[in-house]
Amino acid sequence: MDTNWRISTFNGALLASYFIPTWSIVAFQFMISPVHSLYEQPSISLALFASDYLHLAGLSMVRLGWLLAFGRLTVVAFFAVFLALITRPSIRKAGGCDEALAIALGIGSLISFASMIMASQVGETGALRLHATELMLLLGTAIVMVVEPPVARTTETAQTWPSETWPSEGGDLSVRQ
Repeated sequence: MDTNWRISTFNGALLASYFIPTWSIVAFQFMISPVHSLYEQPSISLALFASDYLHLAGLSMVRLGWLLAFGRLTVVAFFAVFLALITRPSIRKAGGCDEALAIALGIGSLISFASMIMASQVGETGALRLHATELMLLLGTAIVMVVEPPVARTTETAQTWPSETWPSEGGDLSVRQ
């Protein structure tokens, strides 16, 4: 088995193993029961902020919840693409999977940061801890990706011919009889 995994790739795989099931379950619960799932811990900060500060009606809150579920499923999809790409050693060694991980980290950090700010505004400490933890996980992996040196690309150098096989610049090129 090949053991040349980069730290950011391994860390991204661990993140994907957390975010894919967790955020998929939250998004699918919203599809089953939109209003009830808005008031569960992962989405309570959005629901309370939208109703208290934005004064949204019920249908608008459901639409906002659908938008959150769509965002979470987008992050899940990019993490799944990342996991599919790291299964191929040639793609993993070349760093071809970093784009999918970076998009998942970016969108996931944006969702977690916005949810954390909303949770702090409405005073939900449980949701605040959850979203702050998720944000720290995502930002930690992003920092590792930035700090980690780029993948060393190996290029084949042109073969140099021995000097005996080539005639010298001032040499005689005529055919001797």
